[in-house]
Amino acid sequence: MQDLHEEEFSRTDCLECANCCKTTGPLFTQKDVERLSKHFRMKPGDFIDTYLRVDEDNDLVLQQVPCPFLGADNYCSVYDKRPKACREYPHTDRKDFHKISNITIKNTAICPAAYNIVEEMKKRLG
Repeated sequence: MQDLHEEEFSRTDCLECANCCKTTGPLFTQKDVERLSKHFRMKPGDFIDTYLRVDEDNDLVLQQVPCPFLGADNYCSVYDKRPKACREYPHTDRKDFHKISNITIKNTAICPAAYNIVEEMKKRLG
């Protein structure tokens, strides 16, 4: 999977799409909240109140999509501080990829690169 991921992302420019940022929201860890609230010079509680909500699984997620940090040019205004889930998306280069195959299947509907990786994997597996 690592090779397929690297091959795909050598050809893929996420700025042409940004569908992940437009249609889904990441889970925010406490470290993400601390890093981003510091970036915005806000108290963590104020950052949560402004941008996040607790979902049905008791996870911190964005209040709304598209992501409020996504610009019209598809650039992320907090790219260097972005949440861990954003840095790892679409999760196709994980060592334990087989443990999250259900997430990858969902991501193929959102991310053209994830779709291409899965299609290439299917070809190679015959």
